[in-house]
Amino acid sequence: MIPFNKPPYTGNEDQYVISAMRSPKISGDGEFSKRCQAWFEETLGCKKALLTPSCTHALEMAALLIDVQAGDEIIMPSYTFVSTANAFALRGAKIVFVDIRPDTMNIDENLIEAAITPKTKAIVPVHYAGVACEMDPIMDIAARHQLFVIEDAAQGMMATYKGRPLGSIGHMGAFSFHETKNYTSGGEGGLLIINDERFTNRAEIIREKGTNRSQFFRGMVDKYSWVDIGSSYLPCDIQAAFLWGQLEKSDDINKNRLQTWLGYYEALLPLASSGRITLPTIPDDCIHNAHMFYLKVRDLDERTRLLEHFKTSDVYAVFHYVPLHSAVAGPKFSRFHGKDRYTTNDSERLIRLPIWYGMLERERKRVIDSTLEFFA
Repeated sequence: MIPFNKPPYTGNEDQYVISAMRSPKISGDGEFSKRCQAWFEETLGCKKALLTPSCTHALEMAALLIDVQAGDEIIMPSYTFVSTANAFALRGAKIVFVDIRPDTMNIDENLIEAAITPKTKAIVPVHYAGVACEMDPIMDIAARHQLFVIEDAAQGMMATYKGRPLGSIGHMGAFSFHETKNYTSGGEGGLLIINDERFTNRAEIIREKGTNRSQFFRGMVDKYSWVDIGSSYLPCDIQAAFLWGQLEKSDDINKNRLQTWLGYYEALLPLASSGRITLPTIPDDCIHNAHMFYLKVRDLDERTRLLEHFKTSDVYAVFHYVPLHSAVAGPKFSRFHGKDRYTTNDSERLIRLPIWYGMLERERKRVIDSTLEFFA
């Protein structure tokens, strides 16, 4: 069986994890956490980087930091993971979905402004497949309407928009280190980066259960106490140790995935040229990170048949999100502004092919051969 994914592993994770286990500081913000956060601050050019147990937690922190209240509205695409919406719905916000662009599967920046009301608090662009949303017009809209921008860059580590790392453009950015991502901290994990200095101090407090504990350890206060709302948003240092083993080889991982991605693209381009499938589009201003390789077929029926065909070839390919506005909880917590022209239609056509760090050429060839056989 060709699996859909294998968690990245470089070989150094073992020694770092054992080192963290034997450290007197095994809980949050230990030595490896500090190394990782410093690496992110330098690589992403952000004001502050804070590891979290998951990207979900990072988004929840962002919602707390911008003080989302009941009745506020948050604009985002419906074609995303449930955490993008949940983080803000938990604070009582109404989620407002707008349609996506069919070329990148990202939020259509031209539809955002019409969805803004006096209740709108923030825009949450989701960089699907590590390909950037059109951030310049999004930031312009946000500035004119005095809105916050929280980038859901769960899939976007090492990808850029006009030379800027994803996540570093909005007021804040959230990343995922789940086992399916390009880099993992041992199965789960996340990161919140702060680009607006107004939020740096409070982010530390919220992350430390609403206490000024971080300031205490830096010697800024003689004792720490409860000063704000918050929760436990610190991962243990073992997670950071696992992640550090991958950040050391981040360029190697990125190059290897891009090589696999390009191999798929070149092999399947004739099918796309003949109109049988649609391949991913990478805009000129974007450098992607090969987080996923997907193709789009004619319709839902053809996707179902292709997935069944992959099973007979021992290839595990998958479809992706069911649009949130059509989910059971959708009508309760959200509304869709405007026409659903592409969100549902294109989500039903999309198939993700297996891709991981270290994927062998013969494994990729089996997936390609199975795809070509179906369309022969």
